[in-house]
Amino acid sequence: MRFGKIDYINLLPFYVFIKREFLSSRVKKEIDYKKSSPTDINRRFKKREVNIAFISSVESNKRGVKCLNIGILSKREVKSVIVDRKKRGDDPNSATSNRLAKVLNIKGEVIIGDRALKLFYQNPDKYIDLAKVWYQKYNLPFVFARLCFNKKSSLFINLSKKFIKQKIKIPSYILNRYSKERGIDKKIILEYLKLIEYKIDYRAELSLKKFLKEVKRCKE
Repeated sequence: MRFGKIDYINLLPFYVFIKREFLSSRVKKEIDYKKSSPTDINRRFKKREVNIAFISSVESNKRGVKCLNIGILSKREVKSVIVDRKKRGDDPNSATSNRLAKVLNIKGEVIIGDRALKLFYQNPDKYIDLAKVWYQKYNLPFVFARLCFNKKSSLFINLSKKFIKQKIKIPSYILNRYSKERGIDKKIILEYLKLIEYKIDYRAELSLKKFLKEVKRCKE
């Protein structure tokens, strides 16, 4: 089973949980991690170079893609998907966020991920939080990605369902490592993770359908 790994802080609780659950070497050998950017993971998933991954929302709706009710969601704001209105350009690492900016008619440079989070906390007044604008407009959370698969793995699917029922504590040594690698204070990381949800509930499904409908309308 080849898993497409997007190494952003927003998925840190998921990776901590999976690592904790993989207790035997036999299970560990069943998972082959393929680490890359969201757009590259989308491409590799489509080519079946990876079998299970968090796929951008706009790509998760494609024919033949099977998804679980697990994803990367913002409750209201997210701080890691932002726009700098003084510049122009899409983020090459994102599919959904670039479309979200167009749907909301917000022009500027789209920036996502840990780099965006760091920039936002350095100067929050400079950037627009796209998830916050979406919530203000529709009173709904925003679904950035969904956990999808093209090769069924009962083991991984069951673990993923178990994940959303638990509250995951990030070990200090992992938190310290991410803080040092990304140049982001540990307190900011923990504060940020409180903004992220993983279970796609009824309101999140409504939001996803609304977004995909708006994406289609923008193309017409």
